[in-house]
Amino acid sequence: MPKERVLASLDIGSSKIRTIVAVVDGTQEHEVPNVIGVGLSPSLGMRKGHVIDVEELIHNIIASLEDAERMAGVPINHVYVGMSGSHIEAFDSRGVIAISGSEITMEDVGRVLDAAQAVSIPANRRILHIEPKTYSVDEQKGIKNPVGMTGIRLEVEAHIITGHVQHVKNIEKCVDQAGVDTDDLIPSTIAVSEAVVTKRQKELGVAVIDVGAGSTSLAVFEEGTILHSVSIPVGGESVTNDIAIGLRTSIDTAERIKIEFGSVLPEEIAEREMIDLSSVSKVDSQTVSKRYMAEIMQARYYEIFTLVKEELERIGRSGMLPAGALLTGAAVKAPGVLDLARDVLGLPVQMGFPTDIGGVIEKVDDPAYATALGALVWGMREGEGGPRVGSVQFKRAATQVGSWFKSLLP
Repeated sequence: MPKERVLASLDIGSSKIRTIVAVVDGTQEHEVPNVIGVGLSPSLGMRKGHVIDVEELIHNIIASLEDAERMAGVPINHVYVGMSGSHIEAFDSRGVIAISGSEITMEDVGRVLDAAQAVSIPANRRILHIEPKTYSVDEQKGIKNPVGMTGIRLEVEAHIITGHVQHVKNIEKCVDQAGVDTDDLIPSTIAVSEAVVTKRQKELGVAVIDVGAGSTSLAVFEEGTILHSVSIPVGGESVTNDIAIGLRTSIDTAERIKIEFGSVLPEEIAEREMIDLSSVSKVDSQTVSKRYMAEIMQARYYEIFTLVKEELERIGRSGMLPAGALLTGAAVKAPGVLDLARDVLGLPVQMGFPTDIGGVIEKVDDPAYATALGALVWGMREGEGGPRVGSVQFKRAATQVGSWFKSLLP
């Protein structure tokens, strides 16, 4: 294995496209990605996780990649792609097999995950990711890694994440036409958890809430494994649209004042405080109430966190996660969002900042980069010890190992 590897990840969101290039030193015992390049471009060809303009999206991806290449000084040939959107859905499935030899091998794990996937999913859905929740060997339950154990029956309970075939193909096509290969597609619910959640938080029980522009992703972890994931079709764009309608401004102006003056604490803003729109826009010239804007934002964020709470209630974990909730995404940086989330969810809430990252940290030490960094960390760990169990490549690798082993037998 080479001592130093260059990895790149791409987060294709509905508002921005983020690229991260990092170097991984394979000689260290505990590998940490050292970020050497970061690229950012607007995402004008996407809406709510769906491609609406292929040419525009290709152009945006190229701009983001070139930005990162200039900073890193190395070319990008292949990327791990983090993707989100309201088309992503998840469900639980079980798989059971008889063990072929005396002890469980990687091939057996691959076969049991295949068995878990052998469920009827609609023709327009494609499996993006399989996350094993827990294994059972014979009657022994709650096993995390069964390789090397002896038994005659292996069972898995897996969490399967699917995406809409056409949307996934469109994203793959755009990345391909931008001149880079896709190593793997990682749903944002999984990617974000790789970047910001510690092992201890996963054991205790934690909710990861990624508020993107077009949608909000929720992943709940407990006992070290994923319990539930869902995509809610409301995000930062909904807040911008509300401001534009409520204050009668253009969308661009609404986005600018949201970033510059946004808050979800109207009670802390004096009624006399006004925003002169001519300072941020050439189109709008009126003055609007800063407090009224905060009330509009508070109402929409309250709705987002209420929808998250309803999902937690559905799985019986509302107010029952000791490690609380982590907020990520560009839309959670407005003042007061953390306090509002605490009140609505009834949980300890904190910002999800990336952990275990080296290099130009100041560029990526931001909840908005959680998906891109998570996809990078995922790729790093996949390259470390062969394909990861959750990845779709794992299946191929396990099958190849099995056929190679059989070819050695007389």
